[in-house]
Formats: sequence, structure tokens, C-alpha cells
Amino acid sequence: MRLKFGLAALRWPTLGMLAALSVAGPAFAAAPPAQPAEGPGGIGDKSATITKRAVGKASAATYAFYKAGPAPEGGRPVAVFLHAWGATNPQAYGAWIDHLARNGWLVLFPRFQEVNRTRPADAPATAARLLKSAFADLANDADAKPDTGRLALIGHLAGAPLAAHLAAEAGQEGLPVPKLVYVVMPGGIARDAKSRGIPLGDLEGMSPKTLLVTVIGDRDARAADAAARRILRDAHSVPPERKLFVRALSDDHGFPALTATLASPAGLDAAYDGGAIKLPPDPPGEKPPPFRWSADMALSGEQTTLVSQINNARADSLDFLAFWRTFDMAAAAAFAGKDAQSLKNDPAFSDMRRWGDGWPVKRLGVEMPKVPATPAAVQR
Repeated sequence: MRLKFGLAALRWPTLGMLAALSVAGPAFAAAPPAQPAEGPGGIGDKSATITKRAVGKASAATYAFYKAGPAPEGGRPVAVFLHAWGATNPQAYGAWIDHLARNGWLVLFPRFQEVNRTRPADAPATAARLLKSAFADLANDADAKPDTGRLALIGHLAGAPLAAHLAAEAGQEGLPVPKLVYVVMPGGIARDAKSRGIPLGDLEGMSPKTLLVTVIGDRDARAADAAARRILRDAHSVPPERKLFVRALSDDHGFPALTATLASPAGLDAAYDGGAIKLPPDPPGEKPPPFRWSADMALSGEQTTLVSQINNARADSLDFLAFWRTFDMAAAAAFAGKDAQSLKNDPAFSDMRRWGDGWPVKRLGVEMPKVPATPAAVQR
């Protein structure tokens, strides 16, 4: 018997079936896990109306988001959201902000950067000034009602060293001390006083009661890994049992695939477009300070590409389970006075649920920093 190989050996019906299967392939792929209906990472109150406003003044404003209506008697927990360099519109993180607001949080999004007009080195002082003003403006607001005893900082990329910097200098700047510092895909740290980036500063001032959590992905992860470990290492005042290093893993078992990139914590929701929020006017007759341009105000080519990716990102299972859920669980632990060990020991913290066919999504990698050896131990 002589066998025929190649396409010539296939009948037209067979070729048609193969073509149809190749087109319909994604339809048969396992779907990623959906957002939890309730609990950490959950949907929250979908019937609620979210108040979207700005406080301060046009040239120095902070966006505020929270459920409309009077706040609970004890006030609202506060999440300060510190964006990536260049991603100044809150709509880029709108999906996460919406999740927080619908779950009872007051979310503050300070406008610490004006693209092409703000130096990275000036961002910490600007953000501190904006937050101090925002807390003062909202202190007696019955609807916003910030509970500064339940304060968490969220920093993405360049917002990560900014969050750590603010936490370390909170007492010095007259700001409430955060119970949780949650930094995701950290980057943009200045190497020294003359280099481009956010100055990390001396983290010795961070409260030893702070819960410090760093989260990175597995794509373009080398710089984020180094930045995360540096923040954990430099925060000497925070004991090791209150530090956690988390790694989200990409998973292409189903469709659409889950990809833990630097931009993955972003998630567009146009309902949170900052351009649609009216800013308070500047005081009459107030003159802006003289402007002096410097090269580090402009976005680099790499930053421009990354900002484009952030602005086009959509929320998926990584957001629900790797970022929102772990933040919610970390905040609950921090506000209850628990340490990072309680999170690491909880199997639900690293669980990413299952694809539609029952196959488990890759779990989060969770580790606690090793306790540095004492000089006596080194000598032995």
C-alpha cells in the first residue's frame, strides 16, 4: 500500500473541519475564574451610586471616590491610590477604584503629577501636601468621613516607592500613619539624588506596626523584583514578620490567558474619567509659581509605551484574585493587628481558584523575607 502525505491526502470535508476548529478553538477553551460575588475581591454593592469629586483646588487637587450617602458611624477606611508615572487619569485604575468604593472604602487619588511639568523628585512633597489638604477638607464631611485609623496606601510602579516614602515620613509630614503599605509592580526608584526617578528616602521612619506587602508579576519582572526586595530590605523598622513578598504567575491554560505584566494591575473604567470631574477653582488672584522645565519632567520612550499599556488595560481574573483580593485580605489583617505570617499561613490567600474546566489557576507565590543574620551569627 502506498500512503499519500500532505494536504493532497486530505479530503475537502476534513480540511473544512480543521479550519472550523482552528477558528472556534477559543470558544472551547476553559474560561478564567469569575470575580467573587462577595468577600475579598468581591463585587460589592452594585446598586450603590458612587460619589466622584475633587477636593483642594484646580492646581492642587485630589480625587475622592466613595458610596453616596452618609458614612457608617465609625467612618470609612481610606485607600490612597498612587499611580504609575504618567498614568494620571484615575480611569486607568477605575475598575479597582470602583471595587474599593462599592466595598465601603473612601478612595483618594492625589494629582501629584502634571505630565511634562512635574519632576519625579518633587512627587513625595507634592503628594504629602495634597493628602494633608484632602484629609483636612474631608475631616468633617458626613458622607466621606475618613477613618484615618484604617488607612492603606496602594502604589503601582513609580507609585510604589512614593507609597513607601510617604509611609516613612507620615509623622514628620503631619499625615496619619498607614496600617498597610501595599505596593504592586514597584519601579521608578531613583538611584541617587541626581538620577531620574522617585527618591525612596530613608524608610527607617516607617512604623513597626505597618504591614508591608509587595506584589510583582512574572513578565518583565527583574526590575520589579529588585525594587520590591529593596523596599522590604530598606524598611528596617518593620519587623520581618510584618513583611510579605507576593508573585503573581501568568497562566495560559485557558482563554483569555492571564498575563502578569507590569501594566496588569490597571483596569479601565471610563466612569472614573478625571476629565469629567469638576475641579475646585484656585483662589482669586493666586498666581502659579514660576515654571522651570527640566528633562526629567518628560516621559521616556519606555514610559510612554508603558502608560499606553496601562491606559488600555482591562480588569481580569488577575485583578480580582491576585491584586484586589490580596489587598482586601491584607487590609483586614492590618486593621486587626495581625502580621504577615497570618496571610502566608492562610491557603485562601494564595489560591487563584480554577479555570472553567476545573484545572487550578497557578497559585500566587508567597514568601516572607529572611531574617538578616546578626553580627554574632556571622562570626560563628
